[in-house]
Amino acid sequence: MKKNASKIYTAIIFIFLFAPIAILLVFSFNDGKSLSVFSGFSLRWYKELLNDRNTLEALKNSLVLAFSATAISAVLGTAASVGINKLRSKWYRTAIDTVTNIPMTNPDIITGISLMLMFVFVGRLFGASTSLNFMTMLIAHVTFCLPYVILQVLPKLQQMDKSLPEAAMDLGCPPLRAFFKVELPEIMPGIITGAIMAFTMSLDDFVISYFTAGNGFQTLPIRIYGMTKKTVTPKMYALATIIFFVTLSLLLINNIVDNEDSRKLAEAKKAAKGEKPDGDYNPNKRNAALALAAVIVIVLSVGAFKGSSGALELNVYNWGEYISDGSEGSFDTIKEFEIWYEETYGEKVVVNYDTFASNEDMYNKISGGAVSYDVIIPSDYMIARMADEGLLQPLDFENIPNYSNIDNTFRGLYYDPENKYTVPYTYGIVGVIYDANVVDKADTGSWELLWNEKYSNKIVQFNNSRDAFGTAMYRLGIDVNTKDTALWDTAHAELMKQRPLIYSFVMDEIFNIMQSGEASIGAYYAGDYFTMMEDQADNVDLQFYYPEHTNMFIDAMCIPSCAQNKELAEIFINYMLSEEPAIANAEYTYYASPNKLVYENETYIEDMGEDVVEILYPEIDNFAKEYNQYAYRTLDREMLDYMNNLWETVKIN
Repeated sequence: MKKNASKIYTAIIFIFLFAPIAILLVFSFNDGKSLSVFSGFSLRWYKELLNDRNTLEALKNSLVLAFSATAISAVLGTAASVGINKLRSKWYRTAIDTVTNIPMTNPDIITGISLMLMFVFVGRLFGASTSLNFMTMLIAHVTFCLPYVILQVLPKLQQMDKSLPEAAMDLGCPPLRAFFKVELPEIMPGIITGAIMAFTMSLDDFVISYFTAGNGFQTLPIRIYGMTKKTVTPKMYALATIIFFVTLSLLLINNIVDNEDSRKLAEAKKAAKGEKPDGDYNPNKRNAALALAAVIVIVLSVGAFKGSSGALELNVYNWGEYISDGSEGSFDTIKEFEIWYEETYGEKVVVNYDTFASNEDMYNKISGGAVSYDVIIPSDYMIARMADEGLLQPLDFENIPNYSNIDNTFRGLYYDPENKYTVPYTYGIVGVIYDANVVDKADTGSWELLWNEKYSNKIVQFNNSRDAFGTAMYRLGIDVNTKDTALWDTAHAELMKQRPLIYSFVMDEIFNIMQSGEASIGAYYAGDYFTMMEDQADNVDLQFYYPEHTNMFIDAMCIPSCAQNKELAEIFINYMLSEEPAIANAEYTYYASPNKLVYENETYIEDMGEDVVEILYPEIDNFAKEYNQYAYRTLDREMLDYMNNLWETVKIN
């Protein structure tokens, strides 16, 4: 009974650990996008992965970074281990061990922020235009990889017979040669194990990389995080499957090397005692394993480093999943711009395209001087703030003749009243999404649906203070930009009434929650509603409507004050306003475009469908009036603090 219980318990643990990986592996071969319905075996997503230039570039960057950090950590970690092993003071040695382990035990977010602040300080000290780059990220990765190497190498040194290197030196061998000839072979298994651990930790890291990444160098975890603005596509399942098997291969190789070295040590001990060796040790297995590891490293390294071509560089900073990138046969905006520029100007250009998750993330990097970008695409309220703080450059519209394609409705709005800093990229309107299979049609049409007790535990609310308070204030007819704290208290009371009805507070998680039917009611942007419709479950029927008053946003292309190539940035903005990329980006993002070449294009209307266009572009002529009256404006610090304190009480309760 005990044996059976032990086996069952072990099986449950393994299922818990590996079931998610197994599901991901199986559905990487699924012909459809669903993670619940297997449509048939297909290599579709592996082909999509091979055609995704941005993801492959991010993968290459991750491999370059991981190999570089591993190599440096292996060398420094081995040297540090030798030094620690030779310390005679027990107290001093314990202190060094404790300090060494800090990067492993310290929370990643603390390490990431601390390193970023240090790099920015040093960059400003030396007058650098940008403080974060590949080298800063490499230093950060070496910082947290180094302890893993020391943790593996130090025990091997302690297990080694100390008389061996001493005997070699007594026979006239110099200390350095004695280390390479005698000590290094003995501790090599520990170095290999530490290097493999350092490689996997570096390849997997997101938090520290996110805070220390410079422009033009996006790792795979950061790329995937940027994709969560929409649902992660199954080509990521394919990539994860490949990475899983590569990692599994490295771990198997490590086990083979460890086993063979253990057998070698056992054989040596028997020989020292005068006993007859078993003959189990087979050096060919160890050598074959090391050779296989070398082959894997070489294969992964092929094409990892790109040489400097002397081309112009343009650094673009945009929201995740906010540009047509060539996936699933779509128009590859960045690649096509590079081709167009070379054909037009006879000079090669390389676009370094990075993504951010929020306006605040982008603002912190730009204002802190951590990075330098040539084109950024923030939202309206953030544009107003950055313009006031001198973080934006005025545009030379002589270089942007396609600005004439922007409808007059989108000019002279509050965030840029003089049309000085911005070119509108997309706009959107918040509406209510609901499952028609659950929600009675008679209950729809207003914000009241989000407070309807009939649908308790089926309602999701925004997981940020401004949008959540916005739903309550629009419902009550309160100005969302008011400075009257009493009115904010009134809105807070409404959110507290709603709190018992809420299933969850969400942002981009709303995609999976609404598509699967976990929740039936939520507020979000119209463009995202159409993305949700693509992959909704069979038992879900998502519908959409605009309440009478609601929030609207405009995202616009700007050139920050830190830009290194302003004229090239203006040429890029002008290209984005031309017909083919403008239509492709509107179709890909599902957001409305202020570009007349888009919403007046018959092919675009036909491809999107008249019902979709009708929702995306409601009464465009009246947009400016509604926008100026109901859109969010920047609140002062005192008002923001008051609102956020109220919001904390909503979340805590």
